[in-house]
Amino acid sequence: MSPRRSPAPPIRVLIVDDSSRQREGWALLLGSQPEFEVVGQASDGAGALALTRRTPVDVVLMDLHMRRVGGAVAAARIRSDERVAEQGTPPRVILFATVDLDAQLPAAAEAGAYAVLFKDVEPESLFDTIRAAAAYRPS
Repeated sequence: MSPRRSPAPPIRVLIVDDSSRQREGWALLLGSQPEFEVVGQASDGAGALALTRRTPVDVVLMDLHMRRVGGAVAAARIRSDERVAEQGTPPRVILFATVDLDAQLPAAAEAGAYAVLFKDVEPESLFDTIRAAAAYRPS
């Protein structure tokens, strides 16, 4: 008889968007999948940084265009923050855009984002990208 493996812990996801409808939609979608756990929500990049400083997060789903602190700026801050780093591997950031994705890629790459997607991404593609981001370990 082979020993039973315990299931993998869920992927901890933080959702950041200035639209409460978008946040709630993503939370409902991810909540339908047992492999994901939404550990928090924020309405801008400043809130995202505050949450990642006190809550272990594997993946951050974040809008590029938000009032106050946008996604690319917040991604760079999260990835370089010492208090976030004290928790282990910094979370991988997936940024979202509604238009002109190509124009956003340089800023997203410079900020260290794992991926940039359109907000209307198909659920399975979103799930696959989150899984890949959580599994990614830079060399």
